Amino acid sequence: MALHLRPDGNWFQPVDPLPGPAPRPTLFVDRDGTVIEQVHFLDDPGRVRLIPGAAATLAAMRAAGWRVVMVTNQSGIGRGRFGWDAFAAVQDEMLRQLAAAGAGLDLVAACPFHAPHPWRKPAPGMILAAAEALPIDLARSRIVGDKAGDLEAGRAAGLPAGALVATGYGGREADAARALATTGFGVHVWDALAAAPAHLLGG
Repeated sequence: MALHLRPDGNWFQPVDPLPGPAPRPTLFVDRDGTVIEQVHFLDDPGRVRLIPGAAATLAAMRAAGWRVVMVTNQSGIGRGRFGWDAFAAVQDEMLRQLAAAGAGLDLVAACPFHAPHPWRKPAPGMILAAAEALPIDLARSRIVGDKAGDLEAGRAAGLPAGALVATGYGGREADAARALATTGFGVHVWDALAAAPAHLLGG
């Protein structure tokens, strides 16, 4: 089982990047509560469940030419609740389920630290690192997550908008997310990630 760790202790895993040198719009997605069902300190691949519509959404976005990059805080590692081997097993199972549904990801970034860190959302480090590694047009990109901190990271990275989903912890984060709206950053609230194609692709 490969561990995709950087010298700074963060996870950075190119999965199946869309080809070509031209910068693409990118859908940045949180993992727990957004793509897969929320499980506190998830360390068991047997508990991985895709949220309904998530795989079809990721497939539709990539088919439309968007990259899909997962950016996930994993403080359970930093807190000693589980290790990178368990994280990798969960990731492998999630990617297997996505592939079985015809979906994939360009890249996965994960931050294990539980104290403030340049990569830990709401900081923008994971997004900016992805934009250094892949041709990404941040000005046309969006972020979707179930916490206000996900959207705050997108705003800090220069994205023009983000969406909070009601899955996971989203039901209690709507007010905090809406408070992040500025003239340069739009905030939307969706029932689930499955709303993305209708809002971002116009279909």
